[in-house]
Amino acid sequence: MHKRKLNIKRFITVISVFIIVVILLIIVFMNNNKSNIAKNSPSPTITATAAPSVTATPVPSSTESPSVTPSPIPEETAKPDDNLVIRTDYENFLPNEAGEIPIIMFHRFIEAYEENTEKEYTTTFAEFEALLQTLYDAGYRLISMEDFIDCNIKVPAGTMPMVFSFDDGTPGQFNLIEEGGSLKVNPKSAAGIMMAFNEKHPDFGLKGIFYVNMNIGENTFEGAGTLSERFEMLQSLGFELGNHTWGHVNFTKPENNSAQRIQESLGRNQEKADEVLPGLRFYSLALPYGSLPDKSLYKYLESGSYDGIEYRNETIMAVGAEPAVPSISKKYNNQYVRRIRAQGRVAVNGDLTWWLPRMTSNRMFISDGDPTTIVVPEEKKDTIDIEKLKGKSLITY
Repeated sequence: MHKRKLNIKRFITVISVFIIVVILLIIVFMNNNKSNIAKNSPSPTITATAAPSVTATPVPSSTESPSVTPSPIPEETAKPDDNLVIRTDYENFLPNEAGEIPIIMFHRFIEAYEENTEKEYTTTFAEFEALLQTLYDAGYRLISMEDFIDCNIKVPAGTMPMVFSFDDGTPGQFNLIEEGGSLKVNPKSAAGIMMAFNEKHPDFGLKGIFYVNMNIGENTFEGAGTLSERFEMLQSLGFELGNHTWGHVNFTKPENNSAQRIQESLGRNQEKADEVLPGLRFYSLALPYGSLPDKSLYKYLESGSYDGIEYRNETIMAVGAEPAVPSISKKYNNQYVRRIRAQGRVAVNGDLTWWLPRMTSNRMFISDGDPTTIVVPEEKKDTIDIEKLKGKSLITY
């Protein structure tokens, strides 16, 4: 019996030792396996956390690959100095910088029509304000006469340039009022309405040229302030001044159809302008009544002198009655640039209301947004006068 008990104890001891050894072997095996897995696994890459940008709006990387799916929004590039929108996806919006540019002619502005109000050359302030919205919604943007002459078109891609011109220097076009001891533009004037519209739509532009007859003196833009203060205010706003002759001369009349009379009416107007605002030089002429002298006298409309005062007009503006071709066109004639008169109390054929539905996109100047390039459809390339490009690049598509 004692011997049997002894054998059982020995058996239990052997079994216990065996179990301990097995457990130790399992632990060693598992540790070795983990070590091998760790050796064969790649080490994680430590990515530096980018410091937050000072600018709240994130700037897209210039190396970002474009999406394979075309974006419904056209490619646009803002030019920092002029905030221009330039596009090069020509096939999508079909720029045509060989197209026509409307130059609109305004005369009188009043509060409301009366029974005896002149029919064709008078506009109410309310109609003018509504017209600005109509033109803006149709895609027109204002440029200066200077930019028209140089074909320096700085309007967003896909929009159409337009020039505003005002004849006779009437107070409804522009006048000053005194408020709190300071002079300000009368909001009840064409210029005042344009300023208010420009506050809401700054991309429409605040441009225009006012053709004046200096013989009426202080009655020009009659209102508060001196004539020089009125001219200074106009120019400070970005508007321009042009020659409309001394005396609103009709050059078709025999007494005005001479070199001497032409030079007197233009040179005297320039002389008085320089007296009112030293350094003021007219560079564009609006023909009263659209009247032209004999063809042999055209050169005196363009340049001449009177009483030692020289003048030079880069554009000579007609009264109507169609859009103008751009200055880079082979058809451009600076001695007779067409204008379209604004609608008056009564609509007539050839006024702006008549023309608007006829100024279709395939006819008008559609900008690419870049003033340094002239972009035209291939079939219109031959309408461009290469010598007038003045360093601009001609691009066809």
